[in-house]
Amino acid sequence: MTEKNHASLAIPARDPNEGPALPPRHAEWKRAKIALVIVLALLAIGAARTVVTDVLHSRSIASRTQQNAQQYVNVVLPKQTDGGGETTLPGTLRGFVESPIYARATGYLLHWYVDIGTRVKQGQLLADLDTPEIDQELAQAVAQRDQTASSLGLAKSSLERWQQLRQRDAVSQQELDERQSTYNQDVANLAAADANVKRLRQLEAFKRIVAPFAGVVTQRNVDVGDLIDAGSGTSRALFALAQSDPLRVFVQLPQAYAQNVSLNQDVTVTQAELPGEQFHGKITHISGAIDVPTRSLQIEVTLPNPDGRLRPGAYVQVAVPATAHARLLVPGNALLFRSEGPRLAVVDADGHVRLHKIVIAQDLGQSLEIESGIEATDKVIINPSDSVADGDHVVIAPQKPQQPASDKKAAS
Repeated sequence: MTEKNHASLAIPARDPNEGPALPPRHAEWKRAKIALVIVLALLAIGAARTVVTDVLHSRSIASRTQQNAQQYVNVVLPKQTDGGGETTLPGTLRGFVESPIYARATGYLLHWYVDIGTRVKQGQLLADLDTPEIDQELAQAVAQRDQTASSLGLAKSSLERWQQLRQRDAVSQQELDERQSTYNQDVANLAAADANVKRLRQLEAFKRIVAPFAGVVTQRNVDVGDLIDAGSGTSRALFALAQSDPLRVFVQLPQAYAQNVSLNQDVTVTQAELPGEQFHGKITHISGAIDVPTRSLQIEVTLPNPDGRLRPGAYVQVAVPATAHARLLVPGNALLFRSEGPRLAVVDADGHVRLHKIVIAQDLGQSLEIESGIEATDKVIINPSDSVADGDHVVIAPQKPQQPASDKKAAS
């Protein structure tokens, strides 16, 4: 390095005979101060950057925490029902007249003339019985009646003679009274004998089993030669007869719908085994009281059945009027179960939750018919949290636009 360069760098000229020359101390301090200032500036810049980053990060965390603390909910508006719906209830078809036919006389089945499915008319002969004991009893009763009649004739003639003798004072009044008593007793005995004969003759007539009304035979429980016991206590019925046109349908109507039905109201009857077919009947009888164990009202529907499509004993569905006035319909997943009873969470204008006490008119599965407790303009929360409480502040989540069906198909 030349001497000129040394001068420009403020390095004193070095004597070649001397050792290596050191820079002056004031220049070293100056460079050290400059380096220190630069380092301090860099540290200050780094510290400021760290502080700014921490502040921004804290603000971001606070904002995110505040957003997470907000409770977002989805709401729906209750739907208005038309007020003229129908409720389908199970029912049982029964013949307008149904009766098991028992034997009134004891004997053996001599012959039967009808089988199951046979349509019979009123008074038609169904079966004959052989009753030898009753025949003998009737013969005995007739003989006893003849004996009593003979005794009565003798008592009558004797009474007439004693009356003539009394007029001539040939006999006492006591003797005449005895003859009169004997005659009266024989008259009573003859009346009893006549009654017994009439009873046995009527019992004899029960050997012929006839149809008490027009209908169809639904059961035949006996065959030729069977021993038939009289009465309906422990004996079995010979036949079962049912009148299939018209039919009667018995329905147990829940108490909630008891005020919606009236006499002569039209109802629709369907049967699962006859798809697409509907049968129309009328309510002809309504029970006057609610059944306490089931809390239901029994109604009877008269159903014409001229073509015999419906059979007694079948299980059917009966559509009866459900509501007399319009109700509000909400999704089933909006219901809250609390110890005080069922509740619906409603969002007010200020964004606060209000728990409304409701009265459920009907549970339709995926939806509920509400009798009272909410209005048509209330915003009802769906899928509410179990921890939601009255007064909580919530934010209504924006509803997602429904995707067109064509877009869904393209996406799939």
